[in-house]
Amino acid sequence: MKILFMGTPDFALPTLRELCLAGHEIVGVVTQPDKPKGRGHHLTPPPIKVFAIEKSIPVYQPLTLRGEEFEQTLKSLDPEMIVVVAYGKILPQNVLDYPKYGCVNVHGSLLPEYRGAAPMQRAIIDGKTVTGITTMLMAAGLDTGDMLLKCEVEIGENDNFEDIHDRLSEAGAKLLVKTVEKLEKGEITPEKQDDSKATYAAKIEKSDCLLDFSLDAKTLHDLIRGLSPIPLSFTHTPDGKLLKVVESRIFDAEKTVKALPGTVLSVGEDIKVVCGKGILSLLTVVPEGKGRMSAADFVRGRKIAEGALLR
Repeated sequence: MKILFMGTPDFALPTLRELCLAGHEIVGVVTQPDKPKGRGHHLTPPPIKVFAIEKSIPVYQPLTLRGEEFEQTLKSLDPEMIVVVAYGKILPQNVLDYPKYGCVNVHGSLLPEYRGAAPMQRAIIDGKTVTGITTMLMAAGLDTGDMLLKCEVEIGENDNFEDIHDRLSEAGAKLLVKTVEKLEKGEITPEKQDDSKATYAAKIEKSDCLLDFSLDAKTLHDLIRGLSPIPLSFTHTPDGKLLKVVESRIFDAEKTVKALPGTVLSVGEDIKVVCGKGILSLLTVVPEGKGRMSAADFVRGRKIAEGALLR
């Protein structure tokens, strides 16, 4: 099948790779413009562009999909299907309507749950034990199109965003290839979403990342892993300095300690912190102005002590 692929970050790479391996004709790749990165602000191409160039696939980086210029590009490529994976721009109606088999999106949740920008993070933060991938026909609304195929992926109690991102990326690639084959053979009946069961996975904001130790240990643990390794949850040491938390474990989910939430109960190989309910063990942190380090190294630097209050 003649496919135009739209995607930008690492999450999209396995899908493009699997489409190539399956023998589909990738007529082009549409991705976001190169962006400045690092201290030198050097223009850096998106991962999808790098892969496409290696495979001699034509690359397009339009500032907008609206207007005559991209419409002419679309007509010249004449795809039978457009596959969209984490592209980062809204597709206008004329693009959605163009291909014979439609525009197919790989979404990182079991729709209609977690429509929106941060489905993987929000599922972990909410303490879900199962998430998944949904392939869908794209429509004008936000992740509201008819569903095609689904697959489930388990979330372990200590899995973080990176773990689930990578797992869903690979699962999505396989499910998309299967979706393309079945659509071409007419073996899929698109299923409308039940809007009454829809939930929204809002973009992660800085305010989402502050650790409120009046909450229970499990809720805090889920938040920490849902935001790790990026953008990371945070608290403040008694001197007001920022302390980001990379990794935690639930030391005790039920115990009630007669101390203010946020009080450091003990220090050693980890930092045990009193929560509204239970005790949380901090294992890996990023102190203000420093790199990632173990809690033990942070403690050895005498940056935290028993009885200190994090807030």
